[in-house]
Amino acid sequence: MLLAGGQGSRLGILTASKAKPAVPFGGKYRIIDFPMSNCINSGVDTVGVLTQYQPLQLNQHIGIGTPWDLDRRVGGVMMLAPHVKREHGEWYTGTADAIYQNADYIDQYNPEYVLILSGDHIYKMDYSKMLDFHKKNKCDVSLAALTVTLEEASRFGMMNIHDDGRIYEFEEKPEHPKSTLANMGIYIFNWSVLRDALERDNKIHSDSDFGKHILPMLLNEGKRMFAFPFDGYWKDVGTIESYWAANMDLIQTIPQFDLYEDFSKIYTDSDHQPPMFTGAGSDINGSILAEGCEIYGRVYNSVIGPGVVVDEGAMVKDSIVFSDCYIGKGVVMERCIVDTDCTIGENVKIGEGDNIINVHRPKIYDTGITVVGEHSDIPDNVEIGKNCVILGKTTPADYQDGRLESGQSIVKSVNPNGVRE
Repeated sequence: MLLAGGQGSRLGILTASKAKPAVPFGGKYRIIDFPMSNCINSGVDTVGVLTQYQPLQLNQHIGIGTPWDLDRRVGGVMMLAPHVKREHGEWYTGTADAIYQNADYIDQYNPEYVLILSGDHIYKMDYSKMLDFHKKNKCDVSLAALTVTLEEASRFGMMNIHDDGRIYEFEEKPEHPKSTLANMGIYIFNWSVLRDALERDNKIHSDSDFGKHILPMLLNEGKRMFAFPFDGYWKDVGTIESYWAANMDLIQTIPQFDLYEDFSKIYTDSDHQPPMFTGAGSDINGSILAEGCEIYGRVYNSVIGPGVVVDEGAMVKDSIVFSDCYIGKGVVMERCIVDTDCTIGENVKIGEGDNIINVHRPKIYDTGITVVGEHSDIPDNVEIGKNCVILGKTTPADYQDGRLESGQSIVKSVNPNGVRE
């Protein structure tokens, strides 16, 4: 059961019209491709994907599950949105509530074990090894655990364990953590144990949540709960900075996260694009370029999506460009994220100036990265600073003296809910 309904509000305009798991990653993928691919690589062939916030792009991307070999008559993939019950519909109000509302879907397969995943993390993992661990230790519940630094521990739900790996205490974002084992949000439950817990907790908490309610309740009841150690790459790309950094991890000389391993491939739904083309005067270094790109300028330490054109004399550095964008002649773009179907006019400069935190959304845009939302246009010959936000079809009149100072925004569009970013 793959929880993929999150808004991902800390990603700002990148999630204005799509759920966080549908955000592109690594040139040709979307974030949800990673747990989906982990499933099929681990032998999991029955997957329920729980959607809620802005599900259209996610539904279109997954379809009937063909890229992941999940287009099956028995099992396969099923998109599970909130639905009408009796006389009214009910939104998912918590992670466990989402599973509770789909208990009938799970029951039809009569499983012994249920794997619960988040749809918004970047990692590779063989869940079959976790299941072997679960069986070996006769667990009621097993949780994947990642070792973090003491400095990072205050940002996670932490687990304290005995020498044999059995969990005896949870701490939610502790100021003074007792251990460095973080809860990754990956669980295996005995279905009989989980179903009973969901029924009982639903009578108490309408917003039933695994971390807040289900896991502490089962721990207090003495259920066998063990931490499964994970020592691979795992990244929560929940902020603009962490999303940018995870993409940059892919283009290191020895990448921290390898997309090219034959034994654990990442699958995705990608249409057939023409080959990439590099012009005679182009210069490319340390970058990932997807199919259908046309590169006539310079691209350094960047991730470029399919169908992107970087015109002559342009320089893209330390940036992420989603699909079907045009980067005009003479553009200089540094430390920038450009969403799908954008046009950057000629001689535009982006990412120059002082690192001033965005005055409208200071908790989101604060690390020097400028973000251009999908379907946006930037006119020729303007300059844009750091921590800026552009959304919509902008014109020269929107830029005072041809410049948008660091920390400022131009938001001319609204998202499908009618709410400005």
